[in-house]
Amino acid sequence: MQVISGPAEVLPSNLYAKVAGYRHQVFVEQLGWALRTENGMESDQFDRPDTVYVVAQDDQGHVSGCARLLPTTRPYLLGEVFPQLLNGLAPPCSPDVWELSRFAAVDLNDRARTPGQFSSSVARKLLEESIACAVSHGAKRLITVSPIGVERLLSRSEFHAHRAGPPMIIDGHPIFACWIEI
Repeated sequence: MQVISGPAEVLPSNLYAKVAGYRHQVFVEQLGWALRTENGMESDQFDRPDTVYVVAQDDQGHVSGCARLLPTTRPYLLGEVFPQLLNGLAPPCSPDVWELSRFAAVDLNDRARTPGQFSSSVARKLLEESIACAVSHGAKRLITVSPIGVERLLSRSEFHAHRAGPPMIIDGHPIFACWIEI
């Protein structure tokens, strides 16, 4: 497995397109989220030049995991779309706080894979690499809006994480906001 990170413009040729296709397969086709897609690719208003992607690839170059990192000093998913997950607190806005979103670790090419997207060794490695990448951009804390399954991954990791508010069912999916202390 190889992990690559950076803004879309510095990723290897066509890798961002592969990530957008992977996100469509995982979030729209498998999880049933109602997200904006075009030509089998998922992206939104938070996929912009200052967005940093962390991408896991298998030995054949297929995407097996992805994460999106956004500075909270500009609009981001939790602050703009899901502020209710913060239990009445104001969304963070600090160069020390970055958002982790669109986290998935499913090897779509592994026929024997388990259905969980957060239980694989890829998930743990991707989380570790995402946190290291955020630190390299000045983050001291991460805030995430995620499916509740990420909480299990975080509880098994060595990172200190805690809920920012209670989980909620939004569009039929249990999600929550979580702080990750770095």
